Amino acid sequence: MKLTLYTDYSLRVLMYLGTRQTDEKVQIDEISDYYNISKNHLTKVVHNLAKLGYIHTVRGRGGGIMLKYKPEDMKIGDVVRNTEDNFHMAECFRHDNECVLTPVCGLKFVLNDALENYLKTLDEYTLQDILPKAMMR
Repeated sequence: MKLTLYTDYSLRVLMYLGTRQTDEKVQIDEISDYYNISKNHLTKVVHNLAKLGYIHTVRGRGGGIMLKYKPEDMKIGDVVRNTEDNFHMAECFRHDNECVLTPVCGLKFVLNDALENYLKTLDEYTLQDILPKAMMR
């Protein structure tokens, strides 16, 4: 299973924030420069992470973003579920499925089992578990 760039960037933002002090506000520019990612893309990601309740945003002079929860309280599986747009691993997962094999094919069940195990594994890890040690302050 391949994560979308959106989910990848979401995890990177959370990882970056997770390496900072609890009350330390970080600018989007700083994260953009660190990862060499477009500020416009990160702004959309940050907006969504705030809507989902993962981060606080403080506007204006002296503003920035910071984690809303401790890294050990944020499950990676939840973040992936909330930031991926779909988990369509094959045509048979889509609502507009036109595959002629669907009524007799067992592939969807195998892929669905794999997907469930994939997400179950991600649920076993928190943001704290994946923080890059070299970035820790």
